[in-house]
Amino acid sequence: MNQPSSNPPQINQPPICFPQTQELIQCLEEMLNATFLVYWTSPEGNVCQSDVEAFQEIFQKLGKQSEVYLFIKSEGGSGLAALRIVHLLRYYADRLKVLIPLDCASAATMIALGADEIYMGPLAYLTAIDTSITHQLAPIDTYNSRISVSKEELMRAIQLWQKEANVNSPHPYQALFNHIHPLVIGAVDRASSLSIKICTEILSHHMEDQELAEKISNHLNSDYPSHSYPITLREAKKIGLNIQALSTDTNKVLLELHRLYSQMGQKAFTYFDEKHYHNYEILNILEGRDIQIYYKNDLDYHYRSEERRWVRMNDESAWRKLERENGQVKESVFHIR
Repeated sequence: MNQPSSNPPQINQPPICFPQTQELIQCLEEMLNATFLVYWTSPEGNVCQSDVEAFQEIFQKLGKQSEVYLFIKSEGGSGLAALRIVHLLRYYADRLKVLIPLDCASAATMIALGADEIYMGPLAYLTAIDTSITHQLAPIDTYNSRISVSKEELMRAIQLWQKEANVNSPHPYQALFNHIHPLVIGAVDRASSLSIKICTEILSHHMEDQELAEKISNHLNSDYPSHSYPITLREAKKIGLNIQALSTDTNKVLLELHRLYSQMGQKAFTYFDEKHYHNYEILNILEGRDIQIYYKNDLDYHYRSEERRWVRMNDESAWRKLERENGQVKESVFHIR
């Protein structure tokens, strides 16, 4: 295989804004008079199981807290990871409050459900929790990757089929099985039931009314026409959640903090030739006073023409930890398996 040039260009890397973010975190803790934490993911990042260990590492440094404010910005991810994150947060914090200046979608919405109070800014929104999975038997897209299959999309296809079908039309599942394996449909249905249970369990951390918790869970999982439907402050109140408006000053500082994380999380590609490039991108960032943990993609891609797909090479992706002690910043690899 032909290798890239012996003198490749310097690898592009985004800035690490630890000093600037720490300054804003200190400012927010003084404004809120409580411990402040950050949970931020880029559009390519997601709520995942490794984040639980990253939160644990932060609390190992901070210890148990009477009150914690958590800034969440994420497009979602694993519901099971969200459940574990909420359990960990409630273990270390007697009272949990969530700050949402921007998107807090899907599994991130699940995390927000675990808070005693939720504060939302004018740009903030939660979303429906429509269950979708990527199964080993799922259909393949044009890039030879498995696609995510949603229960809501399956149910709407079946309902539309039944509405438009005539007496001679085959059963909708006969047609679906030609495109989606029966085991995938079964797995999606099972995942949907799990999602409702997870939401109910998360709400039970602070909500004594079990009937209301189940009502909210079913509403978020079943009553929206789109998974990405934005649930703003006004509608979130109607659902029955304890929602309040973010103060103007707090929202302003949170948005400035988001801009710094956006600089860190920007895409940084380095192209060697038409078949080789390097990807460096920070996906997930968790931060508290004097500590920041982030996950970075750091790897090469090679295009295999005969397979029509990109192959990962020289993968040095890893979690990194920054700690400030005695005025000095120490950087290390944070090992999570």
